[in-house]
Amino acid sequence: MKLKKENSKLETIPKIAFFGTPELVVPILDELKMNGFIPLLVVTAPDKPQGRGLALTPPPAKIWGEKNDVLVLQPERLDSEFCRRLSAMSFDLFIVIAYGKILTQEMIDIPKFGTFNIHYSILPKYRGATPVESAILNGDKETGVSMQKMVLELDAGPLVALEKTTVGENETSPELLVRLNDIGRKLLIETIPGIMNGTATYHEQDRAETTLTKKITKENGLIDINEPPIKNYRKYLAYFGWPGTYFFTKRKNGDFTRVTIKNAAFENNDFVIKRVLPEGKKEMDYRDFLRGL
Repeated sequence: MKLKKENSKLETIPKIAFFGTPELVVPILDELKMNGFIPLLVVTAPDKPQGRGLALTPPPAKIWGEKNDVLVLQPERLDSEFCRRLSAMSFDLFIVIAYGKILTQEMIDIPKFGTFNIHYSILPKYRGATPVESAILNGDKETGVSMQKMVLELDAGPLVALEKTTVGENETSPELLVRLNDIGRKLLIETIPGIMNGTATYHEQDRAETTLTKKITKENGLIDINEPPIKNYRKYLAYFGWPGTYFFTKRKNGDFTRVTIKNAAFENNDFVIKRVLPEGKKEMDYRDFLRGL
C-alpha cells in the first residue's frame, strides 16, 4: 500500500499539542521545531524518582519543552477537567508518540483536524507496545512506520501515511528503532500539510490482518539452550539492551548463577555467545567464563 504524502506549504501554522515522554520523542520535537511546527503544548508523564538516590527526575519531553519555552503539562489523569482545559486552547492537531497513557474518546476528539499517532510497524500488523521487538523475534524481512488517525481502539485508526523499510539481518531492536524514528519524524512533517489542507487520504486497516503484541518483562529474556539457535539469536537481537538475554548455569559448588549475554552472533547456523556478564562479576569473554566454572 502506498499512501499519498502532501508536503505543500501551509498558509497558517497549525496549533499543535504534542503528547510524548521518553528520549525517543526528542528528535521528533526537534524536527517539528525545525520545520516551523513547534508545539504550543507538550503533555508528558509526571516526574519520577530515578537512580540510586531516587531523585525526582523530569522526563525528556519536559526538559525539551522547558528548554524551548513551550508550555508543559504533566497530568496524573486525563479526566474531564483536563479535557476542558485543552478544549479551551482550540488546537488543530494532537500528535501522540510514546506518551504512556491511553487517551479517552473525549480527549481524541478535541483538536479540529484530529489526533494522530506514529506507530513503528506496518499496521494492522503488530499493534500494541512492542512492534519493533516483535518484528525481530519473528524474523521479518520488512517493517515500517505507520501514521494513523487515532480512534479509541488500540492502534486501529485509518492510516494517513506509511513507509516501509527492510530489517537488517543483525539489527538489534534499539538500532532498528532509531531508524524507524528517523523515518517517522520525516513522515510526520510530510503529512501535516495534507491533513491541514484537506488533501490527505485515509485508508482503513484490514481487521483480518490484525496481530497484537505483548509487553516485555525481564523473564522474556531467558534463553533456553534447547531452542533452535536462530530463535535464540533473534531473542538476543530483540531484547538487546533491555531486558537483555540471560541464562542460568550450575557451578562446581552446586550453586546456580545468572549470566547475562553481552555480545553474541549467528555463525554457521549456530548461536555463538562471545561476551557475558556473570552475576556479581565483571564482563568477560565467554570462553574464560566457561574455564572458570
